[in-house]
Amino acid sequence: MNEVVRPLALAYLQTHHVITLATQGDDGVWAAAVFYVNDDFTLYFLSAGHTRHARNMLAQPHVAAAIQEDYADWPAIRGIQLEGDVRVLGGEARDTAVSLYHRKYPFLNQTNPQIEAALTQVNWYQLTPTRLYFIDNSKGLGHRDEVNLTLSK
Repeated sequence: MNEVVRPLALAYLQTHHVITLATQGDDGVWAAAVFYVNDDFTLYFLSAGHTRHARNMLAQPHVAAAIQEDYADWPAIRGIQLEGDVRVLGGEARDTAVSLYHRKYPFLNQTNPQIEAALTQVNWYQLTPTRLYFIDNSKGLGHRDEVNLTLSK
């Protein structure tokens, strides 16, 4: 089963842009939507360090997340649910995330002083899933398959 689901989940990640993070910290639980890029099932995103979700991730780096579209028909629902660990990036790992971002989001390659300034003031993060499910209601309401994350690329 996993040999079929794994490429479907990877294709889904490649063609979507926003992940909703569920975090917990001193102020309680919080959800935040952020743009992401992926390399296999490793996800990268950026956010300002002062935000509630960034503070929460610093306090508790194990998070849950979902990627999905806004569907109007239940049988059409597809998406990703996951849990995993977040870390702040620096050095070469940060540079890799920035490079992946520029490839997925070409508008970042255009000269825009406001965006360029904002990108210097954010943290870059890596989310490494520990469990990941691919949701596909076309196979039945609430159908989901766990993806084996230990398989090689």
